[in-house]
Amino acid sequence: MTTPLSDRIAQGCGDASADIVLRGGHVFDLVTGEMLQGDVAICGDTIVGTCAEYEGAQIIDVSGKTLVPGFIDTHLHIESSLVTPFEFDRCVGPRGITTAICDPHEIANVAGVPGIAYFLQAAQRTVMDIRVNLSSCVPSTHMETAGAEVTADDLIAFRDHPKVIGLAEFMNFPGVIHRDPDALAKLAAFEGRHIDGHAPLLSGKDLNAYVSAGIRTEHEATNAAEAREKLQKGMRILIREGSVSKDMHALAPVLTDTTAPYMCLCTDDRNPLDIAEYGHLDYMIRTLIALGASPLAVYRAASLSAAEAFGLKDRGLIAPGKRADIVVLDDLATCHAQMVIAGGHVVGDDAFDTVERIEPVARHSVTAPAITPESFRTAGNRAETPVIGILPGKIITDHLTEEIAPQSGDKRPDPARDLAKIAVIERHGKNGNIATGFVRGFGMQRGAIASTVCHDHHNLVVVGIDYADMALAAQRLTEIEGGFAVAEGGAVQAELALPVAGLMSLEPFEVVHAALEDLRAAAKALGVTLEEPFLQLAFLALPVIPHLKITDHGLVDVDRFEVIG
Repeated sequence: MTTPLSDRIAQGCGDASADIVLRGGHVFDLVTGEMLQGDVAICGDTIVGTCAEYEGAQIIDVSGKTLVPGFIDTHLHIESSLVTPFEFDRCVGPRGITTAICDPHEIANVAGVPGIAYFLQAAQRTVMDIRVNLSSCVPSTHMETAGAEVTADDLIAFRDHPKVIGLAEFMNFPGVIHRDPDALAKLAAFEGRHIDGHAPLLSGKDLNAYVSAGIRTEHEATNAAEAREKLQKGMRILIREGSVSKDMHALAPVLTDTTAPYMCLCTDDRNPLDIAEYGHLDYMIRTLIALGASPLAVYRAASLSAAEAFGLKDRGLIAPGKRADIVVLDDLATCHAQMVIAGGHVVGDDAFDTVERIEPVARHSVTAPAITPESFRTAGNRAETPVIGILPGKIITDHLTEEIAPQSGDKRPDPARDLAKIAVIERHGKNGNIATGFVRGFGMQRGAIASTVCHDHHNLVVVGIDYADMALAAQRLTEIEGGFAVAEGGAVQAELALPVAGLMSLEPFEVVHAALEDLRAAAKALGVTLEEPFLQLAFLALPVIPHLKITDHGLVDVDRFEVIG
């Protein structure tokens, strides 16, 4: 709750003791780039004083430390962290993330409007400030079977919710360019408000058209030239470094003191395994500085520029009148949070213990057809076969062609050539579709891995060498309400249950982290060479990212935006 105006003024001018005073540190000013001396006074959830001496009801000694504004993750899907919003808060809040701008379209693709409502209710209770961009493309295309549909009227009903910023990533960029009526209806409903972009490799006149629709940001730029063109056309570039999508090294040269006001940071998305081993936005900050970006540019992108890009005028600086989101650091280069204050509250167990948690939605959401080893046979008379080619660290894939000769009416996996069978199984109980294809890049030699985290429709996806193990892994996910499974030799070797929409665990993030370690080890035992095979697998079914993908409808040529078989 915002404190009374008179209290803020009284504490700011020193007529009354501040609620909290941070004493002895220096403030990194993101406007001038200077280090400011003096206390930081906080009244309720608001900073009311800097660069002066204050008395307070609570004095916190931060001598020798550097104070920076709280970090803002400008685009992520909390569901892909594999935990609920409450556990996500507990996982990343202590690392300095005080605002997270999420798009709940993962749960929306499974559960529809109730999934969005769940996130908005959770966002009103967390310690960090979770803001929501409303899911714009549910389903993302006509080439998949999702569990729900979200219409323009559905979105309008949430438009004025206090936690809503605007419209989330508009993935159907062909629909924008070709003036699809449904796309235009959603864009018109949010005209003048924030609209997130999602247009990988789009350029030239098509990019002009897309930006002309009022779309303001882009997190899909994967190289410096693409980022520069989009900056030149007025888009804000969100540098992304997730568990699968890793664009930070490619875009680091673009981040300078000149461009920083128009660049932000996002994760889109990181799981608890990567967060524990590397970090979250804190990892991005120290890595970008190590790559040569100036601390001023990096910390601007992490907070002030993000706040400005998304219209959050009340944060992004340690200055009077701003929300009391503060990270206390050992130093700028290492970015190790020693203390975090979010909305005037010290982030820690005491704060998390007072949070009122709510019951999850979308339980028992996995209703897949009966699966047998024969379900994965791929018929065809021609040896020439499309193959999805994985690019490690990217969600863009190659469209390869390989000769795979049919044997007894089936095209078989070939581990010697790194050709695994992939299948997408409709799991929403709508049509029972099963589509099969081939993928290169896992390095898998035996067994199978399966997942119900399968962007964006979140059907059941399985990749493997052995059909019986593929069937076993798929069946196991139905039994545990979704999640991840590794099978080999007729037995499940590791699993993680994700019973909330087949996307999120009900366990603490530490438990999820341990299960992911077991899953990673089990996948490596199959010969898998990818660092993050499960989320990489999830993106192979996303038909809005070039070049070749697979959904329950079949293989999708994204460049032609059509199912090819």
